[in-house]
Amino acid sequence: MTVINGPLPDSERAIVGSALQATLVDLLDLSLVAKQAHWNLYGPGFRSIHLQLDEVVIAARDYADTVAERAAALGVSPDGRADTIAATSGVPDFPAGWTKDVDVVETLVRTFAAVIGRVRGRIEETGAADAVTQDLLIGLTADLEKHSWMFQAENAVQRG
Repeated sequence: MTVINGPLPDSERAIVGSALQATLVDLLDLSLVAKQAHWNLYGPGFRSIHLQLDEVVIAARDYADTVAERAAALGVSPDGRADTIAATSGVPDFPAGWTKDVDVVETLVRTFAAVIGRVRGRIEETGAADAVTQDLLIGLTADLEKHSWMFQAENAVQRG
């Protein structure tokens, strides 16, 4: 049952709703991974990476809200519950405990690669169904790629 009647026919709404839901879950999990890393980070790059991780958390949470509200506007109920995130996220696991700065950066680079790859696939999926959602995903991907570049540059300096 849908309480909100969006502008898309059912078949397009199903495609777009699935893409938005999967993106929502990945973004919420990305925010959790970045916050976990933020709390457990140590090493000489602590300060800059600590602050950089907060930027990722804010961006991921803001985009998650935008994605969820887009889904709701289309008549798709967004699901950001913890059990849904745990069961459906494509974000790689983050190790428990204290994590050295270079390892945090490597993990975030892998995490961004996974999320970006999944969202890029959804850009293709949503193109014919809804250009507005596709545009949202394109903008989101550009921002994720910017964060990924910054994390890659962080360790490039440390590796020489």
